[in-house]
Amino acid sequence: MRVAAVQLQTGARPTGGRYSGFAGCIAHDGADVTSATLRGELRMDEPMARHTSWRVGGCVERSYLPADVDDLCAFLATLPESEPVYFVGLGSNLLVRDGKLRGTVIFTHGALAHIRFEGNVVHAEAGVPSPKVARFAAVHALAGAEFLAGIPGTVGGALAMNAGCYGGETWNIVESVTTVDREGRLRQRTRANYEIGYRKVSLTTDSSDAVLRTHPSSHIRHPSDEWFVAARFKLPRGDRGKARATIKQLLEKRIASQPLSQHNAGSVFRNPEGDYAARLIEACGLKGYALGGAAISIQHANFIVNTGRARAAEIEALITIAHDTVQQKFGIDLQREVRIVGEHS
Repeated sequence: MRVAAVQLQTGARPTGGRYSGFAGCIAHDGADVTSATLRGELRMDEPMARHTSWRVGGCVERSYLPADVDDLCAFLATLPESEPVYFVGLGSNLLVRDGKLRGTVIFTHGALAHIRFEGNVVHAEAGVPSPKVARFAAVHALAGAEFLAGIPGTVGGALAMNAGCYGGETWNIVESVTTVDREGRLRQRTRANYEIGYRKVSLTTDSSDAVLRTHPSSHIRHPSDEWFVAARFKLPRGDRGKARATIKQLLEKRIASQPLSQHNAGSVFRNPEGDYAARLIEACGLKGYALGGAAISIQHANFIVNTGRARAAEIEALITIAHDTVQQKFGIDLQREVRIVGEHS
């Protein structure tokens, strides 16, 4: 697969705390709103470095780990419309700056984690890792999801950006999705409700039940605030052994070509049409270029790695250097895959 400011009535509770299974009151705009009994886990001032694949980032004001989809809906219904909300799975393709992240992060990994199959359809919630979907489909003799083994994120993130690799793209196998809006209402949507492109997905303007507004925190920027909570992947029957062998080959290829032994967030830039971001960055002589604890990988130039104690500011600076250098040398405006949120330290 994303919050101004709702103040939870914390009284003398310390920051960095953890509270589970609470029936809370949320205060905003001078009014107290009694929430439903929530069963998830609320944390205040949670360090985002624990939840991003780069292992960097400042603290978020509030975070919530829902117990399940119903609990997620109940929690969202307590938040005011102005509250920035961030859905985070495994934290790949996400850079949280070193300062404060205002709003609320909802963690899906480990929470929205149910997966099952029915006929030739795999049902997976947003927090399920994409490689698990690939393996699950193969075990049940379904073909076409093998490429998901190479995507280092969750189903929610893969849906939000139409993640892909090795010739496959997420939305090529999607039959339908379940979304949730800011009021906690669930919707069932099909591919026809979305405009789908290379590493981008957006609701169509003719979705009749969409509210014509935008919010900077939304994964889906137009026309309404909705987040993916589940997907149905329709797949043809296949050979179990062949699918497993394909997954093994793809993982071996990934291990050989990507710096998996170092903290990274996957590809930093989208590939421009007819070329590769890694080739362009390498042609600029930037392979191995380092700032502090961050470096452009010597193994794959479209990866930035945390070599030790990198700061988010160093990673962001390298992203800017790579972008500007390629633009100056080749006249190509590389587009980021990585989303950057939060305040500078």
